[in-house]
Amino acid sequence: MKNRGDVRHKKQARSSANPQLVRAVVLVGFMGAGKSSVGRALGRQLGWPFEDLDERIEQRESQAIAEIFRVSGEAVFRRIEHVALRKLLAERRDGSGLVVALGGGAFAGEENIALIAECGSATVFLDAPVEELWRRCQQQAQEGANRPLLVGADQFRELHQARMPHFMKASLRLETNGKEIEAIALEVAECLKKT
Repeated sequence: MKNRGDVRHKKQARSSANPQLVRAVVLVGFMGAGKSSVGRALGRQLGWPFEDLDERIEQRESQAIAEIFRVSGEAVFRRIEHVALRKLLAERRDGSGLVVALGGGAFAGEENIALIAECGSATVFLDAPVEELWRRCQQQAQEGANRPLLVGADQFRELHQARMPHFMKASLRLETNGKEIEAIALEVAECLKKT
């Protein structure tokens, strides 16, 4: 693992980021950040179930995310996404833990940010340089991943820049570039214990 200086804490979020106090750890970040992969590993390490919000939406809607975007548009998808997030977090009101990976645009919605905060969830922003995120997404597209907002490099950078202020609202920020998935998950778990 790289040095601990890659993790940035926000003082106002410290009291809500302890695994013994939170109901959920929500992973946020741009497409290609590794939220689903890290989320699965973190769930194993904490002994909590893992949910990928995009996968849940696809199951509920019986449609791929890309198809929802194509047929109904982004605004409709964002409403579906908010409802799915609200239901998912409501299922855990009994206090049992949960690790959630959000889609890249979910944390850009103020209503989603408020909902997550209201539930006492810790948010972790998985960050990497935009060039690395672009490279990962290009590789995933070659492997068959369908990302509806993956249009071109310039649009990718513009969207990344537009979403950064939202991602920076997370409780923790963790640089992931050059790190293995299990190491990132362990670093998140350790950070949550210390805050």
